[in-house]
Amino acid sequence: MEKKRTLVIGASQNPSRYSYLAVQKLTAHQYPVIALGLKKGSIGNTDIETEKKKFEQIDTITLYINPLHQKSYYDYILSLEPKRIIFNPGTENDELVTLATQNGIQCLEACTLVLLSTGQY
Repeated sequence: MEKKRTLVIGASQNPSRYSYLAVQKLTAHQYPVIALGLKKGSIGNTDIETEKKKFEQIDTITLYINPLHQKSYYDYILSLEPKRIIFNPGTENDELVTLATQNGIQCLEACTLVLLSTGQY
């Protein structure tokens, strides 16, 4: 079974951030991960990208940025045509859910870390 290629938006080098833990856990579960954040750096062996590049074959986007900051990502997220978007606690956004759903993208309000630890990812 092919592992779901995941884009983490809001990645941070700060080990106390959930986005940092998500990148680590996704990597530990052998999911291919792309980390996108505001500052260059790395989480383990994963470099943090700072440009909204056209990454291919993204299965899942997991969000770690608040809804106010998500607006500038709408077009970018939709252009990647992911199969699903995970809205982690604090990132819930009805406007983006509506846009995504209209584009055939599944939306989940869930915690990536919980999904991974319970085998539901």
